[in-house]
Amino acid sequence: SKFVHSFIGFHSFKIHSFIHWFSFIHSLIMRLFSNFNTALEAVFTNRLRAFLTALGIMFGVAAVIAMLAIGTGAQQELLEQMKLIGSNNIVVKTALEQDKKNGDKDKGKRPFSPGLSMGDVRAIQAHIPTVEQVSPELVLPLKALRNGRQQEARCVGVNNSFFELNNLEVERGSAFHTLQMRDGLPVCIIGKNIQTKLFGGENPIGKKIKCDDTWLTVIGVLGRRYSTKAGMENLGIRDYNSDIYLPIKTALLRFENRALLTAHMLQNKDDEDPNTNYNQLDRLVIRVKNTAQLEATADIVGRMLKRRHWNIPDYEITIPELLLKQQQRTQDIFNIVLGAIAGISLLVGGIGIMNIMLASVMERIKEIGLRRSLGATRRDIVEQFVFEAVFISLIGGIVGVALGLLLAEAVAHLAEIPTIVSLWSVGLAFGVSVAIGLLFGIVPARRAAKLNPITALRND
Repeated sequence: SKFVHSFIGFHSFKIHSFIHWFSFIHSLIMRLFSNFNTALEAVFTNRLRAFLTALGIMFGVAAVIAMLAIGTGAQQELLEQMKLIGSNNIVVKTALEQDKKNGDKDKGKRPFSPGLSMGDVRAIQAHIPTVEQVSPELVLPLKALRNGRQQEARCVGVNNSFFELNNLEVERGSAFHTLQMRDGLPVCIIGKNIQTKLFGGENPIGKKIKCDDTWLTVIGVLGRRYSTKAGMENLGIRDYNSDIYLPIKTALLRFENRALLTAHMLQNKDDEDPNTNYNQLDRLVIRVKNTAQLEATADIVGRMLKRRHWNIPDYEITIPELLLKQQQRTQDIFNIVLGAIAGISLLVGGIGIMNIMLASVMERIKEIGLRRSLGATRRDIVEQFVFEAVFISLIGGIVGVALGLLLAEAVAHLAEIPTIVSLWSVGLAFGVSVAIGLLFGIVPARRAAKLNPITALRND
């Protein structure tokens, strides 16, 4: 019997507690809903003023989203450029190639140098232990011909390291075999643009194309590499989709070997053009085993080439990854500055909300006194004015998000600047706009709640 009474008493206590909490929560929700409804009525009564107040938040949110989209797009472009050049690479270019790019023309006689050659490749591979791979490149501008279709193209002599170092994949067919590279066989791998222009929808594997006077058999097709023109120009790289690749030995044996001394060169030595390219190779790409060894390895490569080239600086050594990382750090600082500037506009919008709400309190003193005399508490008055401020900033945030998306899209199309709108940037801008409404609405709300009801009712 005692057990039954205690059991019933315990459950009766739990039921009463549940009813008590349910009633409390219900009354709290109803009060909040009533105050929110009162705030909405006040906002819609003064639509124009509410709209003008929300303009600051709208433009602030739009600016934050657009600026972050521009910054994210720039960072993404840098990452794509990092993929283009590969990681841990050192690039050695002929000084003549760089001079032509810069528009420099040396009219004087140049001192003799053997130039960039396959001997340099073998020396680097044999004597620098931090080097993982070396990819030589010989670029020959030629005309490619097949079935009456002619296409201006570049035949690039490379080895298989070239594809790995530049993150290129052979989509169809295969890379060069050891026998093809060793014996200089007439085979080639073509880019996607060459396949489209010379073969259309045909399968090019096993078919032949004519480059200059040499027929080459297609053994592979590279996958398409997507890259912007600006990105390629900044990195000094070619459009990989528009090139024809053949083994480096094939290029030297069957097309041109500039390291060979010919009778024509001896006969015309006095009339030699100083801008004539005497380098056997046009470029070297060197993969280093560890990123920490990049600068030290580049210094050693420079010393070795200087000694082998008879102290003639006819080459230029660059480390694209370090240059891009420096550019990325600069871009991060730029993004922070852009975000700070856009954030100031949000702050100005919040100050505008507080200013209008303070003016609204002064205009509605009699209304506040009437509500207090009818039973509204100070808490009700605070909630009403806070809800008004948050609602205005909420509307401004929603419209600002839409405006920011449109602005980012317009910048991408009109200015041709890559923009990426991320969810976190939209959430951040929208959340800040609501928080600003809450923070800047509290001061006017507390001021309204402190008004004396009797004094407020007497106000004209």
